[in-house]
Amino acid sequence: MADKPKLLAGDNPQIPKGEGDAPVQFYIQAIPGWKRDVARKVDTLISQTVPDVQKAVKWNSPLYGMDGKTWFASFHCFTKYLKIAFHNGAALVPEPPVPSKQAKVRYLHIYEGEVFDEGQFKDWISQASKLPGEKM
Repeated sequence: MADKPKLLAGDNPQIPKGEGDAPVQFYIQAIPGWKRDVARKVDTLISQTVPDVQKAVKWNSPLYGMDGKTWFASFHCFTKYLKIAFHNGAALVPEPPVPSKQAKVRYLHIYEGEVFDEGQFKDWISQASKLPGEKM
């Protein structure tokens, strides 16, 4: 992998598609500033909550799933926030706060300096890991 990936809009790293933890860690390391710390925390919480989680990077976003073929969550850098997608989020209780144009998808946006509810996040991840994932 390249030493320094190109940063796309919102400081989102452009890296090659890859399976496993290594490309996800490469992606996270390439994120500048405060979003790197948030992304690292998100990745750690997912890994702690679902120890057998499968990881990949596709379309410049880390993906998390159970079978390596379908994905229950992902995240992406935007200029002012980190956007966490729950691909079957409408089935989570309570639903994550940000709706999507896609009926099943819900989002959590984390802004600079914001402290998010880690307990609620881990609960959503636990629930999401037991639901059917999305093929991507």
